[in-house]
Amino acid sequence: MRHPPRSVPLAVTGAVALVAAVTVPVVTAQGATPACTVEYSVTGQWDGGFQGAVTVTNNAAPVSGWSLGFDFAGGQKVTQGWNAKWSQSGAAVTATNESWNGSLATGASVSAGFIASWSGSNAVPTAFELNGTTCNAGAEPDPTDPTDPPDPGDGSVPALHVAGNKLVDADGTTRRLLGVNRSGGEFMCVQGYGIWDGPVDDAAIGAIADWNANTVRIPLNEECWLGLSDIKPEYGGANYVNAVKDLVGRVKAHGMTPMLELHWSWGQYTGNSASCSDVHATCQKPMPNMQYTPAFWTSVANTFKDDPTVVFDLFNEPYPDRATSTTTQAWQCWRDGGNCPGIGYEVAGMQDLVDAVRDTGAGNPILLGGLAYSNDLSQWLTYRPTDPAGNLAAAWHVYNFNTCANESCWNSTLAPVADRVPLVAGEIGENTCSHSFVDRVMKWFDDRDLSYLGWTWNTWDCSSGPALISGYDGTPTSYGIGLRDHLRALD
Repeated sequence: MRHPPRSVPLAVTGAVALVAAVTVPVVTAQGATPACTVEYSVTGQWDGGFQGAVTVTNNAAPVSGWSLGFDFAGGQKVTQGWNAKWSQSGAAVTATNESWNGSLATGASVSAGFIASWSGSNAVPTAFELNGTTCNAGAEPDPTDPTDPPDPGDGSVPALHVAGNKLVDADGTTRRLLGVNRSGGEFMCVQGYGIWDGPVDDAAIGAIADWNANTVRIPLNEECWLGLSDIKPEYGGANYVNAVKDLVGRVKAHGMTPMLELHWSWGQYTGNSASCSDVHATCQKPMPNMQYTPAFWTSVANTFKDDPTVVFDLFNEPYPDRATSTTTQAWQCWRDGGNCPGIGYEVAGMQDLVDAVRDTGAGNPILLGGLAYSNDLSQWLTYRPTDPAGNLAAAWHVYNFNTCANESCWNSTLAPVADRVPLVAGEIGENTCSHSFVDRVMKWFDDRDLSYLGWTWNTWDCSSGPALISGYDGTPTSYGIGLRDHLRALD
């Protein structure tokens, strides 16, 4: 769904090539808490190059300036970086604070990233110094055994998986995903306002649960998650990731399933139906990109792969059909990516994104929306990607102004998909400020034991949003009354 106009000027920076990402933990010795700790990770790697990141935590007295040093043992060379001034002499790499992130209180952390070249091997640095003090010495090792089975869930929020055409819990009981979207994480950070649009504290999330919702879909922004240089540091990187983790925790604390989805992404598109001309992740693009999207999903999957209660929705509303000449070209672009007709950047296809998630070992359920802003599933079954985990579901969006917005279309195009795989209407809504249309959608889905989520739990003008609420205490709009009363009436 597009959003009410709201923007600020954004700096334009060059693109960085990325593909799959791999987290590389730093192994530390057992003992007392060290003066400083450093987490080093490879967040993307390709032939001849890679992207890396460091997170430094100061456990000693506060400092007003910092300098991190480490050595590359494999001949790697830093070529550019962000959130720090990067330099290299021989094997020795130094990252020094910027003017705005030099102060580190006791217990405070700072993150910085870089691009580097490599050949032969990409050995992980083994020693780090902060202002001349050795880091990680004496730190406790991570107690998590990577061979441990995934967390089966906390008892109230089910660990879900696909069984035939249903989403089921560990006992094989069918679970429907019924709830709302909580917009904000896709646009606030890139526009420089914050991370969330409105409160996401315990009371605000509790108000969602009070509608008898069991699922919250959380739109995200890939540039904010990855902490790219055009994002204010206070709203990107580790700060953004931690905010998402906190919100996921609060959603689960209220017994609801968290659904994470990529809403806004990088890539310049100025063709038919373009939402913006900006290369940055400031609007809905027709398809994800190979520059950042696989790295984004690798990082998200690594973050939540041990929590099977989290559902992944890989890309909000694809519309390659607006750029290509034929429907066949559009569906091929959707699945396979590459150099798609009419799209000026290299596209990451849905198979690329499924592979990025599964290569981390994550088995979480994956949702995939079809063409025409996820409103067209007519060839979804023909072009669906291969999933080694067998955990794919179809995502569908519908508003009263869409093409497939009547029971005849639903019977002919949705029903065959729902007969084969789980079908989730990730966004339903109408811009009339009433609910007669979504009432029809919910009935069709209820009759088939399917899932749906209302757009959106934000206090916008419902005619431009549309918005379910007029207050974050759960006060519904005239449109939101339909979803609230319907959810409360369900068993």
